[in-house]
Amino acid sequence: MDNKIKDIGERLNYKADNIIDATNKLVLPGFVNTHHHFYQTLTRAIPKVQNVKLFDWLINLYEVWRELTPEAVYISTLLALGELMLTGCTTTTDHLYLFPKSQPKNLIEIQIKAASEIGMRFHPTRGSMSRSKANGGLPPDDVVQTEMEIIEDSIYLIEKYHNPHPFSMCRIALAPCSPFSVTSELLKETAKLARMKKVRLHTHLAETQDEIDFCIETLGMRPLAYMESMDWLGSDVWYAHCVHLNDSEIKLMAETGTGVAHCPTSNLRLGSGIAPIPKMLEAGVPVSIAVDGSASNDASDMLAEIRMALLVHRIGTGVDSTNALQMLRVATSGGAKVLGHNEIGTLEIDKAADVIMFDLNNLGYAGALHDPLAAILFAGYDHRVHTNIINGEITVQNGQLVKVDTYHIINEANRLSKGMIERAIKKTGIDFLG
Repeated sequence: MDNKIKDIGERLNYKADNIIDATNKLVLPGFVNTHHHFYQTLTRAIPKVQNVKLFDWLINLYEVWRELTPEAVYISTLLALGELMLTGCTTTTDHLYLFPKSQPKNLIEIQIKAASEIGMRFHPTRGSMSRSKANGGLPPDDVVQTEMEIIEDSIYLIEKYHNPHPFSMCRIALAPCSPFSVTSELLKETAKLARMKKVRLHTHLAETQDEIDFCIETLGMRPLAYMESMDWLGSDVWYAHCVHLNDSEIKLMAETGTGVAHCPTSNLRLGSGIAPIPKMLEAGVPVSIAVDGSASNDASDMLAEIRMALLVHRIGTGVDSTNALQMLRVATSGGAKVLGHNEIGTLEIDKAADVIMFDLNNLGYAGALHDPLAAILFAGYDHRVHTNIINGEITVQNGQLVKVDTYHIINEANRLSKGMIERAIKKTGIDFLG
């Protein structure tokens, strides 16, 4: 089949439709991004929230995100996917949990359409929020949904779009936003539905100390204990962040096979902390790497995220606590395991033809070719791949996206971003740009 790796070796005698010269190229399995918020690409580097912690960051940005439209979802999805592809990603999730009441409800379908057009292997997660400010949560009332709305749309998306078969280009997961933005009832019902439909579960967890304090104060227990009481542990569950897990919680994650999406840049950007990833890996927790939303990173740069994961843990846990090969494996086969995609993450015969190539004949890698694999993380200034092949189709060629008009995406993203900010300022009087 055209979407599989047929053979690996030298001087292979096959007739090929397209031959790519890989001289001076580093060939790797595609990277797997396990947590993102595509719509946030339109709200990057906003001055009002450049230097605040997570809760204040959320409270302010919700006022801008209320202005989200279907067009903004479409363009932001193409923008995020384009960045990811150019930096080596071949499979990604997205966590869309915000559905303004004034807008159509088919926002995730719009994302699926955009992913199909650009050619990304996509694992959208049906996010949700049911606890608004009026009920002790953080989001405004007009961006949350009722539990019935959420469950009904979750069923609809699974039945229409979830493809569980190997080499699938679209799988659905269910993803309430966080323990402090949904009700206990919704968490329980979502877990029941996911197990019934055989899809995975995802949410944010233990991202900040504020979250730990909030859960202890309002729920009487730490976040992971609360999620355990909601039946949210197991190999079909993965959490974003897990910055503030203690040793016993790490042991529980390992014993249950519960996965982690490690987002080091976002955690540093918001001052949330550094997740104990070396401890998790040693304990056997399934760990992956993710760029997180582009209002807290603020880039969908997959290679930069892997580099950050390589370097950040050397503070506090020792310079030998991570290495390049280990982090590249976490970003490939680690991500595949967390998402349950057994056919991606490695270059093997009969695995998916998800292949990336870095051009090592580059100023940034000159003098670093003693170890080409490590070179792309320790050295370099341009994180673009030369070639990106997803499901057997070339999506990036000579460092350029081949299926979409890059400049159209740039122009539209800037226009939509400006409009969202202007409307938010007019409605709230908040100086987001000051």
